[in-house]
Amino acid sequence: MARIFINGFGRIGRTLLRAWATEKWSDLEIVGINDIADGDLCAHLFAYDSVFGPYPGQADFVNGALVLDGKTIPLHRTDDVGNLDLTDVDILLECTGKADSSEIANRGLQAGADRVLISGPSGAAELTMVLGANDHRLADQKIVSNASCTTNALAPLVRLLDDTWGLQTGWMTTIHCYTGSQPTIDAPRGDMMRSRAAGLSMVPTTTSAQRLLNEVLPDIAGRIEAAAVRVPVASVSAVDLTVTLDKHVSLEDVHACLRAQIGVIGHTDKPLVSSDLRARPESLIVSLPETRVTAGGLVRVFGWYDNEWGFSCRMLDVAKIMTT
Repeated sequence: MARIFINGFGRIGRTLLRAWATEKWSDLEIVGINDIADGDLCAHLFAYDSVFGPYPGQADFVNGALVLDGKTIPLHRTDDVGNLDLTDVDILLECTGKADSSEIANRGLQAGADRVLISGPSGAAELTMVLGANDHRLADQKIVSNASCTTNALAPLVRLLDDTWGLQTGWMTTIHCYTGSQPTIDAPRGDMMRSRAAGLSMVPTTTSAQRLLNEVLPDIAGRIEAAAVRVPVASVSAVDLTVTLDKHVSLEDVHACLRAQIGVIGHTDKPLVSSDLRARPESLIVSLPETRVTAGGLVRVFGWYDNEWGFSCRMLDVAKIMTT
């Protein structure tokens, strides 16, 4: 059984643990957590989540550890994970959001962990990997990035369309829930539009998914342009992709292709809204009623993704692959 350590117990760190505890990754064992926040507060924020609701089991902070359904998980409190003894850890899940330099990304290795998986883009990663898109490139890299939530939703879909019919060019807009990088009231955040209150406006902005898509799928680099609109919802985002393919396809062709996917890409025939997709484990859940094919050959695919839960499930999947 692979031994996993979570560094950073914020939105992704806590969602990782909740997904692990409820979805049951039997081949992974969480052996420790590190965060600079008070242990009682960490346990409380895990047990009572504004997005996912109360944890269905029992979670308490007792004697320096998180006791989760009777299992004791040591909860450390240091701003440098390199100070810990991680010699029995197979993989460190780096979830602080700060591992964008080699100096920080390497701290888990210096502490003794065999490998590091980063919960976001990082220039320090030897490989940026998206399951269902470029996982064939995973070998013995010590530091791997799990890309971004939007890249995990987009890249497998783009790979599928290109492998099936050939992809000429396209445009993607991610309709993305607000995140912690945005203020709750108007406040300086560098970018003028991102400085506006997250819960009051739709905010046009950029997305790292365009750059990461080129990195993950270099054979189609430059063929997909992308942008984002941050919207006033707390969870679940969407990918709206329009492409031109090498071959003319029918709506039935596209539906058949999407229905055949299992695992990373899911689908729904129902007229759902974003809150209906909360805590879905897939990287992307395609809404088949929203699929369109124009007379001129444009193909539109619209899909939902829980940018916290789905992404966390992919991190656990990748951790399992990296430790097998």
